Amino acid sequence: MPLVNISILKGKPAEYAIAVADSINSAVIETMDFPDDDRYQVIHELEPHCLQLQERTEDRVIMHLTMRAGRSNKAKQAFYAKVVENLAERPGIKPENVLISIVENHDIDWSFRDGVAQFVV
Repeated sequence: MPLVNISILKGKPAEYAIAVADSINSAVIETMDFPDDDRYQVIHELEPHCLQLQERTEDRVIMHLTMRAGRSNKAKQAFYAKVVENLAERPGIKPENVLISIVENHDIDWSFRDGVAQFVV
């Protein structure tokens, strides 16, 4: 159940954005043991000058995951490897053009609806 903010280059077809989102979601489920229906993603489409990843100019993606604390280093490393594998396969983003950041928080830091912290009720 991470909240995933995904930044991609503007001007791609919808199928490209969907492929990126699906590739990331698949990696999350496979490596970090989240439920299949636990999908929270925001896709930001940015002009090339607004998506800077050092000097890389080809297709690139930056993702930032916010999630509850508790996943092991091994699970996170497996996620990093799986997501770049998936993105290389579909939609064809080179692994060196993927940046991933994970920030962890606590149960009280989440409300999914109704102004209630569902994890601490």
